[in-house]
Amino acid sequence: MTAPVPTSPTKPGADSAPPVTMFGPDFPFAYDDWIRHPAGLGQLPVTRHGTEVAVIGAGIAGLVAAYELMKLGLKPVIYESAQIGGRLRSQPFVDHPDSTAELGAMRFPPSATSFYDYVKLVGLETRPFPNPLSPATPSTVIELKNQSWYARQMEDLPEQFQRVARAWSEALEGEASFAAMQKAIGSRDVARIKAIWNPLVPIWDERTFYGFVAGSPPFRSSFKDREIFGQVGFGTGGWDTDFPCSMLEILRVVYMAADDNQQSIVGGCQELPRRLWQLAPEKPVHWPRGTSLASLNEGFTHSGVTAIRRGAAQRIAITDSSGETREYPATITTTQVWLLSNRIDCAESLFSAPMWTAMEKTHYMQASKTFVLVDRPFWRDIDPATGRHVMSMTLTDRVTRGTYLMDQGEGKPGVICLSYTWNDDSLKWLPLPAEERVRIMLHSLAQIYPGLDIRRHIVSQPITVSWESDPHFMGAFKGNLPGHYRYQRRLFCHFMQGKFAAKHRGLFLAGDDISWTAGWAEGAVQTGLNAVWGVLRHLGGATHAENPGPGDRFADLAPIALEDN
Repeated sequence: MTAPVPTSPTKPGADSAPPVTMFGPDFPFAYDDWIRHPAGLGQLPVTRHGTEVAVIGAGIAGLVAAYELMKLGLKPVIYESAQIGGRLRSQPFVDHPDSTAELGAMRFPPSATSFYDYVKLVGLETRPFPNPLSPATPSTVIELKNQSWYARQMEDLPEQFQRVARAWSEALEGEASFAAMQKAIGSRDVARIKAIWNPLVPIWDERTFYGFVAGSPPFRSSFKDREIFGQVGFGTGGWDTDFPCSMLEILRVVYMAADDNQQSIVGGCQELPRRLWQLAPEKPVHWPRGTSLASLNEGFTHSGVTAIRRGAAQRIAITDSSGETREYPATITTTQVWLLSNRIDCAESLFSAPMWTAMEKTHYMQASKTFVLVDRPFWRDIDPATGRHVMSMTLTDRVTRGTYLMDQGEGKPGVICLSYTWNDDSLKWLPLPAEERVRIMLHSLAQIYPGLDIRRHIVSQPITVSWESDPHFMGAFKGNLPGHYRYQRRLFCHFMQGKFAAKHRGLFLAGDDISWTAGWAEGAVQTGLNAVWGVLRHLGGATHAENPGPGDRFADLAPIALEDN
């Protein structure tokens, strides 16, 4: 996802103000409080202990759900078509296993509090991610229309850039009550959040992000300002690839500080799902101490799912690629929902017609990254002629768009993300092999940094990804278009199955594209926890009275429903 202006009011104004977290605005439930509560997530009848529950997909949503189900005394049986991690994928460079390319998620905001609870649980450390103009970034170069600007902080940029930054802040405040919403989210004032958010939903669901920008008074009179904002964004990257999306998608990101103070995970973000797979809870129900998801699954995930059907006694029948079919009283599927209609033979009767429509209407963003490993973080060298760094974190209107520089520490090689692009910009790379991508990217960067030979520093084979071409994903993350709110609401609320026909119960959706905040791991974690609550209730269990779950609070917190006529 792209970024807001760092100087916009995305942080509480006073030091004593509570921090902004990913609390709402659609469903303001405190997932972090729920999982931290000493009473635990709930309790199952003793007769259900040891019951097998299928979990399809070993990404962060699947592993969080499976881990919490195991703690409740169930036996999660995990299916995975590729590798543990999903889009938390850290690929090591050839002959350099300690250096990785973060092909999917690579930066995580502190506002993702539930996500960070699991990061802490498995003992991982973080470091600031080197976004443009951030304190972790030695310098930033913005290059547009063959003109470049060098900056160490926002104040170093020309007045036009400062004006664009102010315009974005003013647009958010004037059109979306930005400061008031952030205050409400920080204090977890549910009534105030809903009073601001609910009236905005029918307005901005029908309009694009670009419509918001172009129609706001601070941007209305200057196409050039809108162009600069779209190409640069002054945060983690340019905004214009998100311009066709519903403005609701953008408001969620900026309200909940998803682009503020982002961190990377030391050792690679894939370590989180890998460690959850191996982690033994301190006080498991039913299982002996030392039990982990790995031990319950005999050290291996089952192979990818090829079919989902209704079995005997309303059970869910799962067939994997080896041809084995097993039946379960409940199943959680975390795959991107398109796979349920074109990669997995999923019986239509398992979902209602409106649910199938919602899944088919899901719109995915394309994304491409290309990484190289270099002998050292040479970009910290100072050019004696200019007094500037020889290379900087780079935002440009060239095909590379965003180039990120990762310093791994003293005496270690450096990692360069030569290009991170979305949508149309990503599709430009789709047909090209890795070496050809690198050749074009280095040529583009040479126009910005003449005389700098980046290639001579490269010490390993490049690593690249185009998520839209991966048959197990078919896209990077969901990005709703105007008019998609109703579909997203159906997907998110699917865990509330009490009023479903029996034929539609027992199969629970979770994962990134089920969440309100696709593109952010926190959303995947939250939907995994929703599915845990759904399975708990489906199998006759209940939450503790002092620690109600998301379904228990649903009537009070439910996302606003829009008319379908």
